Amino acid sequence: MNKVLGILLLFITPVLVSFHGPKKEKINWLSIAELQAAYAKEPKPIIIDVYTDWCGWCKVMDRETYSNDKVADYLNKNFYAVKYNAESTSPVVFANKKYNYNPAYRANELAVFLLGGRMGYPTTVLLSSLDAQPAPLSGYLKPSELEAPVKFFGEGVYKNKNYPDFMKGFTGSW
Repeated sequence: MNKVLGILLLFITPVLVSFHGPKKEKINWLSIAELQAAYAKEPKPIIIDVYTDWCGWCKVMDRETYSNDKVADYLNKNFYAVKYNAESTSPVVFANKKYNYNPAYRANELAVFLLGGRMGYPTTVLLSSLDAQPAPLSGYLKPSELEAPVKFFGEGVYKNKNYPDFMKGFTGSW
């Protein structure tokens, strides 16, 4: 009887676990359209995670940086966060300008604009406003490496201090 119960549990457990569905994201990721609607109601800084489906470091950043509680809490409170697939072939309107897929870059023109033509993934893009000059941070960033740039924008320090001066007095806690 115990052997039968053990075998039954062996087969039932994976089935039960599979019903939990996809893991809930810690960050409230928005689409470009959702960003623009939210921004129109209440402006605040924007962070855009520019990724591709094939990018291994993008997945690591999702798993290790964007799932970090301190990172997620800070971004949810102080930013509009957007995940954007650089290779999206769908036209998109951002800041009243239409962007299409660009076969020369094998990427959407929005990604080309946000990354300044330097196509590397992942790239984290910070914007103080919808029409601001993008500030791209290329490559995988640990929570501790992301902290200073997001706090520089998230706390509005950029309005009256340059980044090198901000860094002189910055002490990280992530």
